[in-house]
Parts: sequence; structure tokens; C-alpha cells
Amino acid sequence: MMFSPGSPVRVKNDWPETRGPCHIRTPYYLRGEQGTVVRHLGDFANPEDLAFARPAAKLPLYHVRFDQPAIWHEGRAGDEVVVEIFGSWLEAA
Repeated sequence: MMFSPGSPVRVKNDWPETRGPCHIRTPYYLRGEQGTVVRHLGDFANPEDLAFARPAAKLPLYHVRFDQPAIWHEGRAGDEVVVEIFGSWLEAA
């Protein structure tokens, strides 16, 4: 699924590390959190597959903005965290 700038998204609340060895590029503290797509950065080979020398499909990579106080429980209203997240970790919110 492709997301446009301004789309509300949620980071999947998935824990692949409980299923065996993996290479995760999505911060654990964002799993299950809602954010907003800022921009599509392009399509890139999935690093979670590349880390194990597996064939890697190209996935969309996004800048996603999160409300900092909601994530870190500190900061002021309007403070933000912007993170690069592959589309395979995002779902419509």
C-alpha cells in the first residue's frame, strides 16, 4: 500500500524477534503508535532481507512524523519525532 503525505498511519505492533533471528529497522518504541506521513523518500531494497542475503523486494520508505510527548512522555505540545520507516511496517490509521 502506498501512502500520500498527510496520511494517518500506525506502525504495526509486530514483534518478529519473538519468531527467530531478524534484522529490524523500525524502532521498537514506535510499534503500535500513530503518526502522519510527511513524504515518500523512494523505493529501496528491504534491509530486513538484505541483512540475511535473501532476495529483497523494493519497498516504499517514508518520513513519518510522531507527536513527541505521546512517544517519550516529555516535551511540549508541537514537539515532533520524524523517523524513516519502510511501508511494510505501516498500516492505515
